[in-house]
Amino acid sequence: MRYMLAFAILGFGLVVLLVNHDSGRSFGMANDDFGNIVYALPILLMISTGILSARHRLGESLRNLLVWVMIALVLMTGYVFRNDFQATGTRLLAGLMPGRAVTVTSADGSAEVVLHKSLGGHFETTVAMGPVDVSVLIDTGASSVALRFEDAVRIGIAPEELVYSATVYTANGRASAAPVVIPEIRLGPIVRTNIPGVVLEEGRLDQTLLGMSYLSSLSSLQMQSDELRLRD
Repeated sequence: MRYMLAFAILGFGLVVLLVNHDSGRSFGMANDDFGNIVYALPILLMISTGILSARHRLGESLRNLLVWVMIALVLMTGYVFRNDFQATGTRLLAGLMPGRAVTVTSADGSAEVVLHKSLGGHFETTVAMGPVDVSVLIDTGASSVALRFEDAVRIGIAPEELVYSATVYTANGRASAAPVVIPEIRLGPIVRTNIPGVVLEEGRLDQTLLGMSYLSSLSSLQMQSDELRLRD
């Protein structure tokens, strides 16, 4: 029974601290003070019950006490370093799943989006353009966002309103393009509105390019080995 009670105290305290993390207070006291109380209660419980019920087995009681102290320390360490563990987990996830945009917090507290190279050696990801998600290739050599014809239709651009008045050069050669304004592009927490772009003729682009009309609006764009970091 005492073990179950100690587990219940620690579990309840951890849940309360996680829920009230943003507010900074739990039950009218600072979260740090509340955490200290949660940390101390199971220890006091084990000491008192050990003294009362097992005076003749002091060695066993001390071993039990040590076990519960270690459990409490592990739980409190997990709470104190929860942000570090989360950041490590998200970066590991980004490395294991290339193309998945992962948001991390930098040393100065600002948010960064981290991408890893795909198997093809390119930085690819998915961005939200209005109501739909679009697979894009990060291309610093493209002066603007270049939409595949099919993606342009998916995000709500009417084909009959496109005027192919511009000429662009792609990996597939020379192509005609229609200037457009993309209402919104979202990459993780980085949101931009009214982004200049072009729509290429149908079949002339294999994948939408996220070019400099979006990328140049960022605070920084850093490539570190197989990692690309974008900061709002």
